[in-house]
Amino acid sequence: MAKRDFLKRLGPGIVTGAADDDPSGIGTYTSVGATAGYGFLWSAVWLLPFAYVVQESCARLALVTGKGLAAVIKSRMPRWVLVLAVLLVAIANTVNIAANLSIMSAALGLLVPIETGLGVVMFALVLGFTEIVIPYHRYAKVLRWLCLSLLAYVAVLFVAQVDWQQVLVSTVIPSFDFSKLSFELLIALAGTTISPYLFFWQAAEEVEDRRNNHIVNVQPQALTAMRGDVFAGMFTGVFIMFSIMATAAATLHAQGITEVNSAADAALALKPIAGEFASLLFLLGILGVGLLSIPVLAGSTAYAVAETFGWRESLELKPRQAKAFYAVIVCSMLVALALNLWGIEPINFLLIAATLNGLTAPVLMAIIWWLARDKNLLGRWASGRVSQFLLGLATLAMGSLPVFWLFAS
Repeated sequence: MAKRDFLKRLGPGIVTGAADDDPSGIGTYTSVGATAGYGFLWSAVWLLPFAYVVQESCARLALVTGKGLAAVIKSRMPRWVLVLAVLLVAIANTVNIAANLSIMSAALGLLVPIETGLGVVMFALVLGFTEIVIPYHRYAKVLRWLCLSLLAYVAVLFVAQVDWQQVLVSTVIPSFDFSKLSFELLIALAGTTISPYLFFWQAAEEVEDRRNNHIVNVQPQALTAMRGDVFAGMFTGVFIMFSIMATAAATLHAQGITEVNSAADAALALKPIAGEFASLLFLLGILGVGLLSIPVLAGSTAYAVAETFGWRESLELKPRQAKAFYAVIVCSMLVALALNLWGIEPINFLLIAATLNGLTAPVLMAIIWWLARDKNLLGRWASGRVSQFLLGLATLAMGSLPVFWLFAS
């Protein structure tokens, strides 16, 4: 029964984990692999439990209360805390969308002759239209199929000439020199893997699934199924991160290419080193994951803003039933489109988004830690001691990394 329940509701965690590897994230992971070689593969082992416990806590809050993350924060925290967090997340998400649109357009331009500006407009219109028009229960199925695009990076890993012995050593034995550059790379990896928009999206999807399945009282098997789904999703996301770093180390770093400004640049650089097939797979992965992640970014912003102001919110509703909710999606897409047409370089988008995520994530994680252990809110479903410890440790780690960077040599 529990197994059938898990297979039936498999999706929210998988989609969230896959969306973690968006085109801007692919650019970050490639850049780290090109810069440091196999040196940061060990980070995947440490980031997985941290990423899992954050997403599991967000899913737990939503599944038990039937409310999205912003709505739960609104009911238990001062309003200014919520408004500040949602504002930072909304700005970071919009900048991320702008970067992803640009990278996807550049990737498409390497496959077919199309101007970058035209590609950006096309992707923005298509993704915005489909997210607004298609009901959630159908849209979720599309998102789940798009998760398969991540397999491209597993395929690339086996096409490249990887030193598997060095991969094993670098994964099991952490190596860190405590330099400013090393802290910058670790902050980039942590901020990209544990991103605030994933917190809001995970909670929102759990609420949508609860509504669609007409769940009134949470049963133990539902919590078990949720945990399995979340772990599967975050394991997938972190494994793809690992694959991309290893591929970049085996190809770009091995050839002396240590600077990569975007995922599209990485695909172009891979072509003469790993072959036409590897480059093509990398490009197709960028497009597939971009089609998955941009709606997640826009949707998480819409859920967060709508819950903050008490608007009707659901991707299951028609536009006329939730005008303000869908207006946020439209505005997010239009601002991202305008930023691209303004001519800002994608690398600048990534730097801004990474900074905002780095500032927002530890604050939100501390709030989630506080809420997930609240027995007045969750009753017997409150987080246990192991979960509280891991989430607390993850919060301290995320918050302290910028401080260590500041004082590093």
